[in-house]
Amino acid sequence: MKRRDVLALGLAALSARTLGARPALAQAAYPDRPIRLVIPFTTGGVNDAVGRPWADKMKSLLGTVVVENIGGAGSGLGAAAVARARPDGYTLLLGGAGSHIIVPIATGHAGYDPIKDFEPITLLAGTSLTIAVHPKLPVKTLSELIAYGRANPGKLSFGSSGYGAMTHLTGELFKSLSGLSDIVHVPYRGGGPLISDLVSGHIPMIAQSVTGNMIELHETGKVRMLCVTGPTRLGVLPDVPTAVEAGLAGMIAQNFLGVFAPAKTPRPIIEQIAQATRNAMTDKQFERAYTAAGFEVFLDSTPEKTARYVETELARWTPVIKAIGLKIEQ
Repeated sequence: MKRRDVLALGLAALSARTLGARPALAQAAYPDRPIRLVIPFTTGGVNDAVGRPWADKMKSLLGTVVVENIGGAGSGLGAAAVARARPDGYTLLLGGAGSHIIVPIATGHAGYDPIKDFEPITLLAGTSLTIAVHPKLPVKTLSELIAYGRANPGKLSFGSSGYGAMTHLTGELFKSLSGLSDIVHVPYRGGGPLISDLVSGHIPMIAQSVTGNMIELHETGKVRMLCVTGPTRLGVLPDVPTAVEAGLAGMIAQNFLGVFAPAKTPRPIIEQIAQATRNAMTDKQFERAYTAAGFEVFLDSTPEKTARYVETELARWTPVIKAIGLKIEQ
């Protein structure tokens, strides 16, 4: 073989290797621009308290993450926007019970399917809810509240952070399991005014997410938390029993928050984001920031665990939502 033929073959082989490496190099470069995390609620509240610290932490582990709040339709607008986004890993959703459970069940035309239109990436944190009362209400336990409601029919009302919110569903679940069907639901526009009215005594009872603010109000005696609705007690509230421990079997209600991508987002990108999140959870200071605010952290979540969790919650809440005839207008 002539020398020039050998050189030609060598150049051709080198060219083939270089071309073959381009897709891998492009993939390895993710992300090469800022990632957008859509929080499907207006600013403030539980969702920002979980999503924004995660976005900040990802800057050193993954890349710049810019938060965009798209509120409306009980989180349905933001979720639908992400479902329609290009599946390239640059648009993510902070999804939860609202976007993946309540809206799809309670809306006949949500604009997306919570299973088919998203790639689950990771669960970040869960929030137990609480049944809390004003200190002047003459009850100190959940069983005493139920007894009071039975002895005073039509006199109790409960507030929630909004019609169709997980707080609303939790209150309805309490009504159903306790047999106190005559408790009136009073929906508020967010947790802030709801908690303010409980503290001032304008409403005797609320169903609300356990947050740092609620913990402080309970500890200072401004509100009385009768139970938490998770499967176990919270480390920051060891003296507050679960609703099940307090005698109300089946009273389990949790919000969850996690990261989701549009369907068909490449698997390597999904795994990269999931691994970056697991790495973040090894930072004890980052973990404590969540737990101190009342969140229960998912320390070793995976895309598969996230998918199973969402499927289980859909199956559990569908009969409750159907039973109360909940309808959310989009």
